[in-house]
Amino acid sequence: MTFPILRTILLPLAALALSAAPLLAAKGGDYLLVPGDIIHVQVFQEADLDREVRVSHDGEITMPLIGRVVVFRHTLQELEQELSALYAHDYLVNPQINATVIKFQVRTVNVLGSVNAPQAVEYPPDNTLTLIDVISRAGGFSRMADRRRVRLTRTDANGQVTNRVINADQLLADNHSAPCTIQPDDVVFVPERAL
Repeated sequence: MTFPILRTILLPLAALALSAAPLLAAKGGDYLLVPGDIIHVQVFQEADLDREVRVSHDGEITMPLIGRVVVFRHTLQELEQELSALYAHDYLVNPQINATVIKFQVRTVNVLGSVNAPQAVEYPPDNTLTLIDVISRAGGFSRMADRRRVRLTRTDANGQVTNRVINADQLLADNHSAPCTIQPDDVVFVPERAL
């Protein structure tokens, strides 16, 4: 026996939990799709709907029957759920969809200035990099590097640019501090020491 008052409380809570699921998945470390990724979408027992699609610059893919679907910053699980809902709406009964990334878009972090091999360091899709990681991949600090004034430039999703000055010597010396995590498209600049 279900009490009407209890049901009116539990149903909105269940809906709230479902609406929060994508946010929790994204924060849980799942890969978020970006333009340039190539995805293989397989619809169980509907081989004519299977596709390999590239995420467009607008963050969309195009699928048969349902057309364009926005996938930018969706996890694969969110993509599968959205495609299942769209196909179930008018075309298929209980569609089972599997999506996998077959090629990740190359994302980079630029490391400039007083490092031994200034370059664009490839950002791995399934890992995080720290400031020390990207400087190491750029050959490490040069002899003239001012390691106490490393500048990190980051552009957020709204186009807002922020600059931070980081003391890399302190990061290396302090085992208890949180590492400075780098994001794709960051720019790391290592200045020269003043003589």
